[in-house]
Amino acid sequence: MRNFRHLLMTLTMLLLGAASFAQETISGKVVDGQDNLPLMAANVVVRGTADGATTNDDGSFTLKTSKTSGDVIISFIGYETRVIPFTITPGQTFNVGEIKLMIDAEELDAVVIVGSGVIDMEEDRKTPVAVSKISYKEIQQKSGSQDFPEVMKNTPSVYVASQAGGFGDSKVYVRGFDQTNTAFLLNGQPINGMEDGNMYWSNWSGMTDVASSVQVQRGLGSSKLAISSVGGTVNIVTKATQLRQGGFAQSTVGNNNFMKNTVSYNTGMMENGWGFSALLTKWSGDGYNRGTYGEGQNYFVSVGYKANEKHLFNFLIFGAPQQHDQNFTKRISDYLVHGRKYNNNYGYYNGDYMTERRNYYHKPVANFNWDFNINDAMQLSTVLYASWGRGGGTGNWGSGRVRTADGHVDFDAISGNNSALPGAIGSLSNGGYAIRNSVNNHAWYGVVSNFNHKLTDELSYNAGIDLRTYKGDHYRTINHFLGLNGWETTDNAQYPGGYIVTDAFSAKPWSSLFDKADDNQKVNYDYSERISYGGVFGQVEYATDNFSAYVQGAVSNQSHVRWDRFGYVEAEEESAKVNNTGFNIKGGASYVITPNHTVFVNAGHYSRQPYHDNIYLNYGNDVNPLTKNEKVTGFEAGYRFRSTYFDANLNLYSTQWKDRVTTTSDGDEATGDRVYFNNSGVVQLHKGVEIDFMAHPFTFLDVRGFGSFGDWTYDDNIYQRTFDQDQNLTEEEVIDVKGGKVGGGAQTTYGFGLVYKATQRLSVDVDWRNYDNLYSTAVVKNNIELPSYDIFDAGATYKINFTETSLSFRLNVNNLFGEVYMSEMTSARAVEDGDESYKGINTSNNVFFGNGTTWNFAMRFNF
Repeated sequence: MRNFRHLLMTLTMLLLGAASFAQETISGKVVDGQDNLPLMAANVVVRGTADGATTNDDGSFTLKTSKTSGDVIISFIGYETRVIPFTITPGQTFNVGEIKLMIDAEELDAVVIVGSGVIDMEEDRKTPVAVSKISYKEIQQKSGSQDFPEVMKNTPSVYVASQAGGFGDSKVYVRGFDQTNTAFLLNGQPINGMEDGNMYWSNWSGMTDVASSVQVQRGLGSSKLAISSVGGTVNIVTKATQLRQGGFAQSTVGNNNFMKNTVSYNTGMMENGWGFSALLTKWSGDGYNRGTYGEGQNYFVSVGYKANEKHLFNFLIFGAPQQHDQNFTKRISDYLVHGRKYNNNYGYYNGDYMTERRNYYHKPVANFNWDFNINDAMQLSTVLYASWGRGGGTGNWGSGRVRTADGHVDFDAISGNNSALPGAIGSLSNGGYAIRNSVNNHAWYGVVSNFNHKLTDELSYNAGIDLRTYKGDHYRTINHFLGLNGWETTDNAQYPGGYIVTDAFSAKPWSSLFDKADDNQKVNYDYSERISYGGVFGQVEYATDNFSAYVQGAVSNQSHVRWDRFGYVEAEEESAKVNNTGFNIKGGASYVITPNHTVFVNAGHYSRQPYHDNIYLNYGNDVNPLTKNEKVTGFEAGYRFRSTYFDANLNLYSTQWKDRVTTTSDGDEATGDRVYFNNSGVVQLHKGVEIDFMAHPFTFLDVRGFGSFGDWTYDDNIYQRTFDQDQNLTEEEVIDVKGGKVGGGAQTTYGFGLVYKATQRLSVDVDWRNYDNLYSTAVVKNNIELPSYDIFDAGATYKINFTETSLSFRLNVNNLFGEVYMSEMTSARAVEDGDESYKGINTSNNVFFGNGTTWNFAMRFNF
């Protein structure tokens, strides 16, 4: 790092020295290519030098240079960059004339008429946080055929487990915490699952098309809501009604028959103050692993209205109906035998492909935004939002599965066995076999409102409310009978005589919007829950030119109730109602030492309510009497360096997560009383260092890099206690896990990348990342460490600009080098067998074994 700094300083001095001998003069004028109005503060630089200038208020510029020939590069945010060659006769001024810059459609796709309505952005306050920002242009270039989380993979302390399990099956770890402990926001609105905190990226497959930017706020973040930012906060900002009239059409192809076509159009702001934007996408592909075919559509409609200078309104709705077949859990030894693309969840039925494992979902999301500029000092932003999720996943039902010699499902043999059953009626006890749907429907409504008041030039505050209500419905139906005439169900408490299920339901996202099963057509569980949430939040910040400090807090209450129509008789189907109160408080300060150097510190504490699934025992109505709020305490310090040619960030963090409680219950066979098994005392301590930088040594070259070095361990033992139904302690056992490594995400990651602008039309980018210190997710003291691996990405963009349109081409190539790449694994079997070769480890959906290469190519026409 010291050598790099010396090299950078030397280069800078050489460039400044060269500039001091500048003798020649270049002049000109820069204007908007459509209305010929002057562009003030446009950048004008001589390629390969530090010789430059900015345009005046009339668009004119004059610069000095030691070069007698070369290229002048003229750029302005939101416009196409122009490169003008020049040759100077010594002693004379070279005038480039009037240069017209055309609007860059790709850059301005993120500029909106109205509909900002976004809270919890890092820019909302001056006191810094550890944050990485991903632009619209990078999202479009890097996403290609990959899942949306892949755009975050060049971010410190972010580990993305890829989609080898199927489209949309990626998982994200931030500072070692999984998705249930990282807050994901959409335009400032929480989108983690209300029941368990999880993120299912297949529900958000359209995000790559509609996201205009992403902020990855690691650690405490800037969010004012009472949300679970244990690992961090990821705020995804979508498009809204666009400023510019026009649109684009794009087609993408990739490995394994991937194809995606998108068309978008914006009216721009019309004279009456209205504007409309729309986007439509269709995609399909076979997936990386065999038997992981997927297809879907993305749609987006936004309507904006600027009533006057005070009131701005925007309504948008988007959805991503999709279905994708999955590569479900299996051992690594299966890949050793059958190859890295192996998947045993599919087979053939009457000669046609069929799979046991398919995810299908359609989750339209809508919001209505009102921005009220009360006066120069006060603003009110309010968002009403709703989502309606419909769909689920398929799986095996019954014990009569038959496999072929190569391990795939033999659906023809299963059908023959089913037909031979008495009456061709299957049941859980007679060896019948069918494919079932696990249906997960929900309706979610909420409002977030934020009032901001600037009291003085230095002092401001904001306050707001966060209200949500969620209703979820869960049950199982039959998807395919496989030769059966019906399925006998005898364990529904509300049908003591049992019944025969004869209706089959599809596993397709559009039809799931309208499917409704009668109670006597459900083969397993059938329950609903209502979760209501109310919170208030506020922040006070004092900021001068060199110093800023803030205090932020939030308090919320959650209420839970569930109805079980399968495991309980009608009179007992409703559970007791449970209320939990939580809070968070954060504070920090920053000091600007010089315009180049800034230091900051932040600290915070969360008292987080348990998730719904931890409140009720074993998916029943029994309330867990032993759960309590989890405690999260975080500290971080940071340093920022900013200059013309080099930016860098250094962050130190420590996060402690404790008072975690998991409880299960069972009946005592001797007494019939209920017994509770309580695991508590699991404390995780995550400490680490993060660094990232961006260098601009030349106008045609950007260099970036990052590194994160974590030490994530269990900081206490597990205390397992057994209680009787009166909550009397009957037994206690200490399980030694202190010092064990926390698994799931790589604790050490680092990478480098560059963007080389070869010509005005052609740019090339390359990224390389290494992942190390990756452990099993098992909570054990001597955890299994998995091999390190590398990922290499490369891309090239070629763009042709016309008078008012442009055509661009983009190629991405991704290659994995390493032994094993996965998101989750459990080491229990390997520990029992003493198998250190990993062959006994069960893996989750996301696995590469050995090297793997993916690619995609896109063509885009902007008009």
